[in-house]
Amino acid sequence: MADPVAGAGHGPSLRIDKFLWFVRLCKSRTTAQKLAEDGHVRLNGRRIDRAHAPVRTGDLITFPHGDSVRVVRVIALPARRGPAPEAQDCYEELTVGG
Repeated sequence: MADPVAGAGHGPSLRIDKFLWFVRLCKSRTTAQKLAEDGHVRLNGRRIDRAHAPVRTGDLITFPHGDSVRVVRVIALPARRGPAPEAQDCYEELTVGG
């Protein structure tokens, strides 16, 4: 079930918890689920509180990471949790502030 599923006319999507885990931004899927369900993740500027929120190519994801905040743009939806170089090709790191 790692393949992105087509939404109703919205293009392929992937659950946010799976995306964060697949691209190695969270160490475990459980950690990614908790981060989303506790309301610590923003998707395109909107706070989400569910792990099954759909992520699509071009979306912005903002979440806490240690003592800082990370912002990433989704470049591609991964089909699996692969090696780090493969995972890093799926998102673009954006700098906060300037």
